[in-house]
Amino acid sequence: MASLVWALLLVTLMFPALVQSMVRHYNFSVVMTNFTKLCSTKSIVTVNGKFPGPTLYAREGDNVLVRVTNHVQYNVTIHWHGVRQLRTGWYDGPAYVTQCPIQPGQNYLYNFTLTGQRGTLLWHAHISWLRATIHGAIVILPKKGVSYPFPKPDKEKTIVLGEWWKADVEAVINQATQTGLAPNVSDAHTINGHPGPVPNCTSHGFTLHVESGKTYLLRIVNAAVNDELFFKIAGHNLTIVEVDASYTKPFKTDTIFIGPGQTTNALLTADKAIGKYLITISPFMDTVVAVNNVTGFAFLRYKGTVAFSPTTLTNVPAINATAVTNAFQDNLRSLNSKIYPANVPETVDHSLLFAMAVGANPCATCVNGTRVVAGLNNISFVLPSTAILQAHYYNISGVFTDDFPATPPIPYNYTGNLTTANVGTLNGTRVYRVAYNSTVQVVLQGTTLIAPENHPTHLHGFNFFAVGKGLGNFDPNKDPQNFNLVDPVERNTIGVPTAGWTAIRFRADNPVHTTWGLKMAFVVGNGKGPKESLIPPPTDLPKC
Repeated sequence: MASLVWALLLVTLMFPALVQSMVRHYNFSVVMTNFTKLCSTKSIVTVNGKFPGPTLYAREGDNVLVRVTNHVQYNVTIHWHGVRQLRTGWYDGPAYVTQCPIQPGQNYLYNFTLTGQRGTLLWHAHISWLRATIHGAIVILPKKGVSYPFPKPDKEKTIVLGEWWKADVEAVINQATQTGLAPNVSDAHTINGHPGPVPNCTSHGFTLHVESGKTYLLRIVNAAVNDELFFKIAGHNLTIVEVDASYTKPFKTDTIFIGPGQTTNALLTADKAIGKYLITISPFMDTVVAVNNVTGFAFLRYKGTVAFSPTTLTNVPAINATAVTNAFQDNLRSLNSKIYPANVPETVDHSLLFAMAVGANPCATCVNGTRVVAGLNNISFVLPSTAILQAHYYNISGVFTDDFPATPPIPYNYTGNLTTANVGTLNGTRVYRVAYNSTVQVVLQGTTLIAPENHPTHLHGFNFFAVGKGLGNFDPNKDPQNFNLVDPVERNTIGVPTAGWTAIRFRADNPVHTTWGLKMAFVVGNGKGPKESLIPPPTDLPKC
């Protein structure tokens, strides 16, 4: 299953008149809601009774206040995926890392400023699998009076992609934990909450309404728990202008490739004949790992289309269409203009190699006597009972150790024939410390242990530059010679190729922010003075 590697994530809201540096107030009520999908009704956890949840609107520079009230039986947190929590790590949201969860009947006020960012991001629950139904889009408009660096669209449309399970998602993950096996794959893919027609079920699906001659900015969010997806609109090309709230050099494509947690902004010109056109989302998986292979459907409908008009169809990419994913990713480049430069670190203070693997540890109560686990550098991350950030701030001992290895303790042929390799991992809550404003290069090395696959990887609190990627084992002498240090794409989430590697660079300028992914954590030290230091914890910070 192509699980996202989380770099360890009832009010009607009106869009107010926009001025610079406003304070945006939102109320999120986490409630149980009955929804009918796939010809059955079930109760799901939502925000404000909506699936997907409400879109959060703001401008670059705005202060955002979101009070989250928990009315369900589960612990809850909300992660603002991709928001740079500069000095405000208390509000990032990962449970037991930057905060304790919001317990039933309690509430918490998230308070952060959108600094140096504009575009589209994602918010979602960041505890267990609640993010399957607790998620929505973040739309960050440019500052008042600042134009887009591309032709102004006539209208903007937000499209949230997701997954749907017929079963309760908490039961799905609990069953997997008890059996030691991988969780069941989802039953459908959704577009703005609708699966479209699927086998043995009639669903009308989502409809994107357009007018001939107009240009639309599509803000596409992949809120899926696991699946990397292809997005297509029959007969139409799309011009990519931004990913993960970072502008890109524009390029045209008929297929968007988007991983869990990633966002893509694309211009769509309604320049085809009046009628209906099929929209599809379908999964990517280039190995034998189980994945939900059901295609999700929606419709683009031109104004003036007569009833019962035939729908123009499109072919979806093959599930293992690696060439399509590579072509899309290779075309992504930072805009790198005078206004929006690509400040890529040219030298690095910390050069790290993280071997990403799926392993198996002993489990006396599991079906096969083992439990499938994930690990980086042979360590499976263990969530503590006290949030790591609180333990660091208050110098609480015994919560974590700072001995996460910079490289695999025992190097091996990561992408070779590993049928005889030791697939067990060590368990621990370990972090890697870096100084404020230091530069970091991380080579994320995929392996062929048990389940080789493409691993989408997210880094909390920072954007990074994807400076290189390749197949096989990373060569520290030869591969850096081909790094792109001029205009690499800037992202917060990136895929690591199956049996390959991806190299990223970032500057650790977010003080004492804790991040983690496939079982590891960074702790960034304070800089000089209050402007380079973490703010004190809020008085309403949830307790464990």
